[in-house]
Amino acid sequence: MHLDEGRRAAEAGDWVAAGHAFVRAAMEGSAEGAELATQVTVGLVPLADAGSAEAAALLAGIYLEYFDESALPDAVRYARAAAGAGLPAGERTYGYMLLEGIGVEEDHDRAAELFRTAAEAGDAYACLNLAQLVDDPDESRRLLEEAARAGVDVAGVLLADELSSLDRDEEALTWYLWAAERGHTGAMNAAACWYRDGFGTDPDPVQAVRWFFVMSAYGDGDGVHEAIELAKSGGVDEHQVREAGRLANDPAAAEALIATVWGG
Repeated sequence: MHLDEGRRAAEAGDWVAAGHAFVRAAMEGSAEGAELATQVTVGLVPLADAGSAEAAALLAGIYLEYFDESALPDAVRYARAAAGAGLPAGERTYGYMLLEGIGVEEDHDRAAELFRTAAEAGDAYACLNLAQLVDDPDESRRLLEEAARAGVDVAGVLLADELSSLDRDEEALTWYLWAAERGHTGAMNAAACWYRDGFGTDPDPVQAVRWFFVMSAYGDGDGVHEAIELAKSGGVDEHQVREAGRLANDPAAAEALIATVWGG
């Protein structure tokens, strides 16, 4: 979907929209999206050089993510320009460069300032970045929740981790499930293990195997291993495995597990 959206935008000469669409495709794992994002820089450079802060921020991100180190000076230049123009995405990108010392000298204080300004303007990833720098745990959780509610799955995982450390396990499981439903395999593993062990909820082996199956479908082979071990230990029977496969929309995984453990 994002690739088609990007192609339509490129055909219409809307290079910023095309770049955003291709980057979204790349973030979802599309190698073609990453390649097209690099190609669209040809159209973005004139816009950024003419003063478009949005084009500059997008260029900086593409140079940083999809080009080699030779592009770093341009990435810094465009990120700094976008941040100087007050664009939240530019402030967040330039802040990240300052935080990690990418192409510039490390400056954590300035990075935090930029993240805060961008977060106050509603940039979800700036909220995520700032949450990991502030000293106040209440503020950190507030920022993580704000980022999560804007759709940043890793923020939900970090929020769950923090809630778990406070023994607020039922809330933590809610956020692990939230992130798992959005494709975060680490959250899937946490949810599966918590259901298996009755952590933050009553034990539920069907839900445990369900999330191990989904985890496997997302390419994490540990899910298959964990599901097999649970079945071999007697934690689930064939009927429960089939129900887990139904919930995971993967009945084939259930039959494969049954054949492996029970030879059926």
